[in-house]
Amino acid sequence: LIEQMFSEDMRFEHYKKIASAVKKEVQKNADGIIITHGTDTLGYSAAALSFMLENVNIPVLLVGAQRSSDRGSSDAAINLICAAEFIAKTDFAGVAICMHENTGDNSCAILPATKTRKLHTSRRDAFKAVNDTIIARIDYDTRKIEFVKKNYEKNSDKKLIVKDGFEEKVGLIKCHPNMFKQQFDFFKGYKGLVIEGTGLGHAPVDPPNMLHISILNSIKSLIKSGTVVAMTSQCLFGSTHPHVYTAAINLADAGVIYCKDMLPETAFIKLAWLLGNYKKEEAKELMAKNLRGEINERLSKDEFLD
Repeated sequence: LIEQMFSEDMRFEHYKKIASAVKKEVQKNADGIIITHGTDTLGYSAAALSFMLENVNIPVLLVGAQRSSDRGSSDAAINLICAAEFIAKTDFAGVAICMHENTGDNSCAILPATKTRKLHTSRRDAFKAVNDTIIARIDYDTRKIEFVKKNYEKNSDKKLIVKDGFEEKVGLIKCHPNMFKQQFDFFKGYKGLVIEGTGLGHAPVDPPNMLHISILNSIKSLIKSGTVVAMTSQCLFGSTHPHVYTAAINLADAGVIYCKDMLPETAFIKLAWLLGNYKKEEAKELMAKNLRGEINERLSKDEFLD
């Protein structure tokens, strides 16, 4: 038992504890690892472990339950059984999530660690891959495993490298109507900030509104002071684009890093991890690069022009 806690109480220090426990089991030649985890922040933890565990050569599966084990409709046992079946019968290597694929009890999905979001508060099929597909499905009745992705990472003789640094002073802010510069000024002194923008990656920074010009100046001031600022979208599907509308052009010119189709939660974890393990300039360069499947390289940047 690593910790007994609600998942909303997770902090970066807990990711380090999990990674350390995984490393010990890898050194004992475990065939695979199942990590049970509360569903509310399971996606954050999956992303964190995906970045921390470099060259992991066995399956590391995070498994949760949308319904507690004391309820007749609990999905806990089936999720765990399917995860164990997947580990025992496949050559998959890496971090992933195992949860119900649909509302019935007939299959579970193996989901990509950096592209999965909890989309419903209580349904058993709440976890879905965004801008991506599931890795595989496990038929609970037959125990048959079908890989949807054919180019998945496989077992190898690579040596596990654990990079468990995290910068504590990283923030996440959601854009909305009627914002003020003080909301961005709050992050002065932070090492990193992820903006969950609107649409293609926008924030209220357009002239001639002086309030919005002051927000742009606040973001410029953050970047000038040393804060790494990255942009994602609150839209579930599609990619950000810095060169279409004025707001994005102004933000990109100010030095905001556009993260393509990366989920805001994943971008938050990634930026904190990068700043905890790399020098600032290297972290800035790596932020918009695909390291663990967090960016869908095949997603058309220009799909909105079709």
